[in-house]
Amino acid sequence: MTTLATPEVLTRCRLLVQPALQEAVGRLHPWVSEMAAYSFGWCEVGGAPAVASGGKGVRQALAVLGAEAAGAPGRAGVPAAVAVELVHVFSLLHDDIMDGDPARRGRPTVWKAYGTGPAVLAGDALFALAVETLAGAGSDAVRLLSAALSDLVRGQADDLLFATRPWTGPERVRPEEYRAMAEHKTGALLGCAAALGATLGGAPPATVAALDRAGRHLGVAFQIVDDVLGIWGDPLVTGKPVHGDLRERKKTFPVLAALDSPTSAAARLVRLLESDGPPQEMADLVEECGGRSAALAEAHRRMALAETAYELRPLLDYLLRRDL
Repeated sequence: MTTLATPEVLTRCRLLVQPALQEAVGRLHPWVSEMAAYSFGWCEVGGAPAVASGGKGVRQALAVLGAEAAGAPGRAGVPAAVAVELVHVFSLLHDDIMDGDPARRGRPTVWKAYGTGPAVLAGDALFALAVETLAGAGSDAVRLLSAALSDLVRGQADDLLFATRPWTGPERVRPEEYRAMAEHKTGALLGCAAALGATLGGAPPATVAALDRAGRHLGVAFQIVDDVLGIWGDPLVTGKPVHGDLRERKKTFPVLAALDSPTSAAARLVRLLESDGPPQEMADLVEECGGRSAALAEAHRRMALAETAYELRPLLDYLLRRDL
């Protein structure tokens, strides 16, 4: 696969969007604005400028590229980029609370730093601000964002319910169920970002729909690559402990794919998952059962489907190959 200049694309889009994003967050109540800025990685608790960087800005880049795919200048997609970035961080704030995650990107999560109630409030404020950002862009833009939010909630609900289901038997989580969950939880907002950018850029409905589908495929690939990193990623790069997802017994795609293997190794893996088995041994068994290769194959397949939207190609290599 050809290495593309994705860091440059992300940087270009981030520099275009950042002033509008900061201006929007600055309109919030000062305390809420500080929590939001902390969640973006712009400041520390108390408001001092942060040394740590925020996220990569993939969603805002998709919105800018979606506008450019419609033949408009990238700045036409800035309101879409701001809205989806606000929704993304809103979802992370609430997700961290639901999962009980104490850290994100090497720093305490907002609920750990400020408290659960304030973190919920900050998330709600970001959600309201996202809707306000698109209010002047027309009903089609608000409709796209609302549909993506509905899918995101559906995916999050399924993800939470997966934790209550057994590892074996008719009630176990199947890989195809996981793919549907990932499309809703992660893919919907990526698809929305590209589709919103295209909508604000004046694209016809067929182009908007195609970019939405491409973004959804990207989202599934993105989630599955995250799953691989959650087991085998370098903690210095991911900011998460090695084998962290296995320690937490998360039902990730590599594990679910491994459990589909009709082998004695899969049976041993189940026994370890149902007990206090050592994470390293579980990781070795997931790989032996083909879970890692199946996950990467599915990510490649989704990327191939997304490549039909040629304007998004500058992000594909980054999303698939990051730190693997």
